Amino acid sequence: MALCFFVSDLHGRLNRYQTLFSKILEEKPAAVFLGGDLLPSFGNMREGNFIQDYLSPEFMKLKIKLGDDYPRVFLILGNDDSRSDEEDLISCMMKEGVWEYIHNQSAQFGSHTVFGYAYVPPTPFMNKDWERYDVSRYVDPGCIPPDEGWHSVEQAENIIQYATIKQDLEDLVGKNDLSNSIFLFHTPPYQTKLDRAGLDGKMIDYVPVDLHVGSIAVKDLIMDHQPLLTLHGHVHESARITGSWKEQLGKTLTFSAAHDGPELALVRFDPDKPQDAVRELF
Repeated sequence: MALCFFVSDLHGRLNRYQTLFSKILEEKPAAVFLGGDLLPSFGNMREGNFIQDYLSPEFMKLKIKLGDDYPRVFLILGNDDSRSDEEDLISCMMKEGVWEYIHNQSAQFGSHTVFGYAYVPPTPFMNKDWERYDVSRYVDPGCIPPDEGWHSVEQAENIIQYATIKQDLEDLVGKNDLSNSIFLFHTPPYQTKLDRAGLDGKMIDYVPVDLHVGSIAVKDLIMDHQPLLTLHGHVHESARITGSWKEQLGKTLTFSAAHDGPELALVRFDPDKPQDAVRELF
């Protein structure tokens, strides 16, 4: 049995992190997956550097306490995180070895291949560091295109204007057999129980907005390649609205750890028995 933890959308909230650290110490999982939106939100920024001052030292304390029982820690950022913090994540990874930053990368975890991908389709928010067009340059009413928002790190204009999640994912997975793979996404797949937003009754130019805000490209990858398991966050209210934090798409199980309450939502799973996964609030 390889116990794994999955959490997402912690938004720098110390109570959630402290709960996570306590559970890691108590249960000693083999791996911990962090699915983005890990840092304090832009409207709730703390003084100092959250990664260097808090996140890395706290994981280092865990590593020292657990020794050989320290888990593999796979993480990506999310659309509410700043791309300018990516350098610190990579620096801490190289120096301290407390986590593996896997956006647009893959890593072996036992017999499983773990893929990471942070981008989400366009949102109504102005920070576009982790936003991409989905399958085309179409943008839902009420959302802001990636090239009309702001970026904390300079990117080539042609990338901002024309890159898509669809092409990124095709480049990431190539022709690999994904049947035994685990994907760590921030965005959920489109039109599922995991991407249902609380937009009921909202109209743009007298047209109802789409209640589902996930990625068509991610949904297509799942349906076309049938990975073992995909992990998602981003839409905090989805589980409350739909009553479900998971969904099966063909042979693939999809889990969400996003949560719109004050608690930590912790998903426990075994990659060899993903159907037995549980999610609890602490």
